[in-house]
Amino acid sequence: MSGVFIQESSPHLMPGNSVERMMRHVLYALVPGYLVCVVIFGWGVIINAVIATVTALGCEALMLYWRKRPVGRFLSDHSAVVTALLLAICLPPLAPWWLTVLATGFAIVVAKHLYGGLGYNPFNPAMIGYVVAIISFPREMTLWVMPLAEQPLSLLQSLQYQLGGSLPAGLSIDAITAATPLDAIKQALGRSLTIHELGGQRVFGLFGGNGWEWISLAFLAGGVWLLITRTIRWQIPVAMLGGMALMALLFQFIDADQYPSPLFHLFTGGTMLGAFFIATDPVTASTTPRGRIIYGAGIGIITWIIRTWGGYPDGVAFSVLLMNMAVPTIDYYTRPRVYGEKGRGE
Repeated sequence: MSGVFIQESSPHLMPGNSVERMMRHVLYALVPGYLVCVVIFGWGVIINAVIATVTALGCEALMLYWRKRPVGRFLSDHSAVVTALLLAICLPPLAPWWLTVLATGFAIVVAKHLYGGLGYNPFNPAMIGYVVAIISFPREMTLWVMPLAEQPLSLLQSLQYQLGGSLPAGLSIDAITAATPLDAIKQALGRSLTIHELGGQRVFGLFGGNGWEWISLAFLAGGVWLLITRTIRWQIPVAMLGGMALMALLFQFIDADQYPSPLFHLFTGGTMLGAFFIATDPVTASTTPRGRIIYGAGIGIITWIIRTWGGYPDGVAFSVLLMNMAVPTIDYYTRPRVYGEKGRGE
């Protein structure tokens, strides 16, 4: 009896994880934070997300076509959508449409594909897009709606402003926007006010920024789910939050009137989003167990330094990019020791 044996190349066992599955989990985990952001800031959050997603998919398809890569296969891994949504949630809710398009296009075309595409980019694409926007267009990046406004803009009014720059008669942009809590506290401390004197202002909540603390809790919930599903490892978020909290606690102990509490830093701005969704990017983050702790702690410490003494209210994006540059060195010096060999490592 004769037969034909079909021989196939490895792998013979398909891995349980994949880029598509990982990105899909990240999208699911972003839902609570996005829903709370819509409640706090209004329809502009959704408009940003739609514009960024359409732009990201269009730029991704165009670049894949030019690079002669299978368009459908790479579009279906959801990586472009994740980049778009992470960038969109960092932009002000009333950001003009062209700013969202510019930042997203730069993230996909320059920060991702010009380096070789997914898996080859040394810097987080979403944070590159955000930094380009905040450095080039600082005024437009300050258009943050007042949290939980008594008369929020409707969907149509938000569209009219973001697409055409027009507001309802008798309403000015200054009347519906305000400084973020991090910006407000930086400006106040610069005027020689104390933390105690700022406590009664509307911009502050129970333990963080007004509204921002609930957004942070929602992203924290999504991040915990990513940890439970093992989509991300614990070292980076724990080290980042721990590094930031340690710096804040130390300086608050030195002078509580000049340095906000650890809770304020943890539950205000982009801390939770950065810790669980941005810093944990598998392509640009450290890959060794000890390296992840160093990488995460570095992001937390640098973010606190920028917030305290830097020129920007929130430093998550800058600190992530700075630590992205250090990843090759961190991984080199924290490589696990190969079994049976002597050398540096764990």
